[in-house]
Amino acid sequence: MALSYKARRRWSLVILLVGLPAYIVAAVSLVNWLDRPSIAVEFLVYVGLGFLWALPFKFVFKGVGQADPDADKSEK
Repeated sequence: MALSYKARRRWSLVILLVGLPAYIVAAVSLVNWLDRPSIAVEFLVYVGLGFLWALPFKFVFKGVGQADPDADKSEK
């Protein structure tokens, strides 16, 4: 089932406003659980987790910043 453009825009907003802050708290908690590793390891963990959070939501964010493809061209 494909999401409509409007639904993708709404879900992307929810993911960015609710999901991303929750994921940041989880990532910081994970690094704190590791007993403050070296700066290089900490940086690699944050970079890895930064890419990892977006992978499942790639289809939601794809094309959201562009014009609505479902809109009628005469409405513009």
